[in-house]
Amino acid sequence: MKNLFGKLNFVDFIIICGVIVALFVGYITVKHFRQTADKQIEATSPITFEVFLRGVTVTSKEFPITKDAKTFITIRNVPYTELQVLDVKSNHRKTAVSSSKAVEQYVLVNDPSQPDLYDAIVIISDTAKITKDGAVVGGNKIKMGLPVTLEGENYKFNGTISDVRVTSDVKVDDSGENNEIG
Repeated sequence: MKNLFGKLNFVDFIIICGVIVALFVGYITVKHFRQTADKQIEATSPITFEVFLRGVTVTSKEFPITKDAKTFITIRNVPYTELQVLDVKSNHRKTAVSSSKAVEQYVLVNDPSQPDLYDAIVIISDTAKITKDGAVVGGNKIKMGLPVTLEGENYKFNGTISDVRVTSDVKVDDSGENNEIG
C-alpha cells in the first residue's frame, strides 16, 4: 500500500478524482436523480407567434410580407428556417390629435409627417418542443421580447416576438386590416 502511494504524484490524484466524479454523475443520471436535456421535453406541439415590426419604412403600394407566404426567420442572429406566415396586419404610423368632441379628447390619425412608416404584426406558425420553461424552436426558447429577423426575397425586417400561443388547431383572427397599404 505504501509503494502504491509513493509512486503516485499530485496529477495522478487529480485524474483519479475526476474519474470518480464522472462515475458518480453517470450513476445519478441512470438512477433518474438528474434530468438530461431530452427528458425535459414534455411534448411537441404546433405554435403560433406574433412578430411586432415597429417603424418599418415601405414606399411600395403593397406590404412586402403577405398572408400564406413563407418567410425566413433568424432568431438571436442565428439563421433558423423558412416558416409559414398565417396573417399580416399592417397599419400606418398613428399620431394623437386633439378632438373637438366633448366625449373624446384625442383621436388617432395617420401621421402626415411620416407617410411611409408602418407598424405591422406578422403571425407565424411552427412546430415547437414544449418544456417546463415554454416553447423551444431551433434551440431557442420562444418568449415575448425575443428579437427576430424576418427575411424574404425583397425585405429584411427586425422585430420582436409579442405573443406566443401553443395550439392544437391554428386559427387566425380575420378582424385585422388587410395587406394593402395606402
